[in-house]
Amino acid sequence: MNSVALKMLMGDRAKYFGIILGLTFASFLITQQMAIFTGIMSRTTSFLSDTALPEIWVMDPKVQYIDDIKPLQDTELYRVRSVQGVQWAAPLYKGLLKARLENGSFQTCNVVGLDDSTLIGGPSEMIEGSLADLRRADGVLVDSYAAAGKLARPALEPGGKPVPLKVGDTLELNDHRAVVVGICKVSRTFQSQPVIYTTYSRATSFAPRERKLLSFIVVKAMPGEDPQKVCDRIKSTTGLEARTSGDFKQLSIIYFMKNTGIPINFGIAVILGFLVGIAIAGQTFYNFTLDNLRFFGALKAMGASNLTLLRMILLQSMLVGVIGYGLGVGLAALMGFLTRNTELAFYMPWQLLAITATAVLVICSAAASLSMLKVFRLEPAIVFKS
Repeated sequence: MNSVALKMLMGDRAKYFGIILGLTFASFLITQQMAIFTGIMSRTTSFLSDTALPEIWVMDPKVQYIDDIKPLQDTELYRVRSVQGVQWAAPLYKGLLKARLENGSFQTCNVVGLDDSTLIGGPSEMIEGSLADLRRADGVLVDSYAAAGKLARPALEPGGKPVPLKVGDTLELNDHRAVVVGICKVSRTFQSQPVIYTTYSRATSFAPRERKLLSFIVVKAMPGEDPQKVCDRIKSTTGLEARTSGDFKQLSIIYFMKNTGIPINFGIAVILGFLVGIAIAGQTFYNFTLDNLRFFGALKAMGASNLTLLRMILLQSMLVGVIGYGLGVGLAALMGFLTRNTELAFYMPWQLLAITATAVLVICSAAASLSMLKVFRLEPAIVFKS
């Protein structure tokens, strides 16, 4: 009976390919839009992911997300270091500064200042140079995307390609000279701005003068200590906010989810993909069942039970579902691969594939349910009518 069901399904090529096309488009749209959404959300916390060594981030209690900088007094660093359970604590500067390029234009950059003595919080992957080179006079590290793109030097000839920054080139940050001593690899930021690393003392000298310049205090708990308990001690002792890296990521993501239109925009696109799948694949599969009612009636007349017909319909719907899901997800993955070196944010974890599979399963189940009702109510005598 399974072979009969497959022959019925594939016998009408137009409807067969129409169902697969509808499911492919639905699964592609759902996967692609959700992958872009998760990619954008992951970029909101990319700096936290790149700064993996600290377990705890100490900040002003009013900070809402990673880029909401409310500076602290430098003396707070020593208070945090005195808290029980803290193995080490280091200062971290993070701010937006303007870089002046050779053609006279300006580019806003994320400038990160690392502890002068330990350089804690620096990039984990270096393409050129080393992290220790930051101790050289006026030294800065530039991320590879910015070096080849937004901070690249003008083309040597009209219409040519910009010349990427290299070790030894100079920048002007807030009217201060900076020498590129290394090229690092970091994750793209939410606003795709260049990332520049330097020492804490140099970063604060680059920055406009303010009474407070300490952005965050990054902390490592002692071995055997629960980071959350250390956070609680820091809060009670200093009055500052202390969060583990995971909690800080969650806080930042929740802020963007609540205060931006990103979830609504992508949610509408995902819902449209789901509705398109139901409208195209579901309707086409239902029409396919109607066209084959006489065959189902003949099978009933020959003694096939409703359970047997149910198994045939489920086999048909699951087959087109698996094919459409595979093609749609494959196309979405191919798109992500082709755009991996562009500004497009694209991240496709396994959970996203499971969500898409569930959506396709619901579409196929809905289409099969409508078809089952029609077949169950079918009278076998229909095959003897003219």
